[in-house]
Amino acid sequence: MNQIDRKARMRQYKETPRPAGVYRIRHIETGKSLVGSTADLPGMLNRQRFQLEAGSHPDKELQRDWSQFGPGAFEFEVLDRLEPKSVRFSDRLSGMLAIEQILHGV
Repeated sequence: MNQIDRKARMRQYKETPRPAGVYRIRHIETGKSLVGSTADLPGMLNRQRFQLEAGSHPDKELQRDWSQFGPGAFEFEVLDRLEPKSVRFSDRLSGMLAIEQILHGV
């Protein structure tokens, strides 16, 4: 791949709208969960996994369980997905936050 192709692919990636949504990281055995919402669902799921694998996740209890039981003891779930441009961003954000608040009781 030459430099021009690489730059074009990078620009296309950056300009591609990302789906927003609500996600959950759940310890399968105990059922303990971390629920969150984001405007960039794929990016956030990647970030969460990376932080856990690097041992630097801000949720210390989740990090401790991940370190103790390993990645196979967890599942990453998309609880709600909002496709780009299906609704205005402010409406998407308020909807995601409402869903996240409801699910924190899960």
